[in-house]
Amino acid sequence: MVGKPPSISLCSLRRTTLAASGLILLCFSFFSISSLRSPLQTQNQYNSHPIFRNALTDNLNPSFDGTDLVSSSSIYHSPKIFSASYAEMERRFKVYIYPDGDPKTYYQTPRKLTGKYASEGYFFQNIRESRFRTEDPDQANLFFIPISCHKMRGKGISYENMTVIVQEYVEGLIRKYPYWNRTLGADHFLVTCHDVGVRAFEGLPSLIKNSIRVVCSPSYNVGYIPHKDVALPQVLQPFPLPPGGNDVVNRTILGFWAGHRNSKIRVILARVWENDTELAISNNRISRAIGELVYQKQFYRCKFCICPGGSQVNSARITDSIHYGCVPVILSDYYDLPFNDILDWKKFSLIVKEKDVYQLKTILKSVTDDGFIALHKGLVEAQKHFEWHSPPLPFDAFHMVMHELWLRHHVIKY
Repeated sequence: MVGKPPSISLCSLRRTTLAASGLILLCFSFFSISSLRSPLQTQNQYNSHPIFRNALTDNLNPSFDGTDLVSSSSIYHSPKIFSASYAEMERRFKVYIYPDGDPKTYYQTPRKLTGKYASEGYFFQNIRESRFRTEDPDQANLFFIPISCHKMRGKGISYENMTVIVQEYVEGLIRKYPYWNRTLGADHFLVTCHDVGVRAFEGLPSLIKNSIRVVCSPSYNVGYIPHKDVALPQVLQPFPLPPGGNDVVNRTILGFWAGHRNSKIRVILARVWENDTELAISNNRISRAIGELVYQKQFYRCKFCICPGGSQVNSARITDSIHYGCVPVILSDYYDLPFNDILDWKKFSLIVKEKDVYQLKTILKSVTDDGFIALHKGLVEAQKHFEWHSPPLPFDAFHMVMHELWLRHHVIKY
């Protein structure tokens, strides 16, 4: 006798529907909580993040464990997960660059690869040198809007005119191509390191709300959205001197800072510590008249380099400190540190709240010799992530920025 086909009970169907609804709610809750959590906190939820978990179960190479790409370094929240996610990015990630705009004006190509806005220039160049670029928009995971605010600034364009140029360019892309309207711009991104660049896009509220902004001034108390936008490290290249590292014995000065007093925290730092005998604190940059590269050479002699925010939360002094092997002391509230999805900054830097500047020396002296050696070792391991190259090299600043973009593309659905 032929039996009846199995049937699904109404109760089972309800349980399945309820489970699916609960899973969706859990995902939304995760991203909501993530956006409220301070980026400077250690991310204990890292291993459970679905983006990274997917990388470990990659169907293209299920035997891949990630250990061949990144060592078991302590500077990562999870070396194995980062390796797997990075390898998946290398295999799959594709970016389409809109071809519109004259490269001789404000579009497509970098203004230059030197100076304090070099990071913007290197990205514009590196994306064209990399395997990530695709000429087929149907293959693209993300779309790059190639307008350079640094080039506009270099040509003397005022902020007001810059805003108009940006708005007309982006709105022209929206009218000409179908891709923006699929996601209202959520799979589009821009890159700007100039502080005026962030303001130049204010005429496009949908871009600010939906698109990924890769910026050097990621202050999350003035509109920067940590789980959507990306912190671009400000790197002052080329470095005039070679990298420091494995030279702890030569670092006899407790702490160092020299710079302009163009922010409240810098004024306080100079006023409180300028005359201290154990800290080398100066309220002006070291004059070149004293000697060649005296400022840069001072990094080699110091254990800790103080990095207070200036006109913006960011400072090229952080990457200078990393390059020269001086443990950076981040003294800038609301700063979403670059690559903190991957890097555990507490393993190679000190993060000090601005209100604690009065206890700065006590905080620095509380670090034991073994603790400092561990921080210095982590700093040397992190150096490769804060350098730009042309063409780009694996795990350099360009690839780390691309990985941040890769992580964000996972949550875009259309």
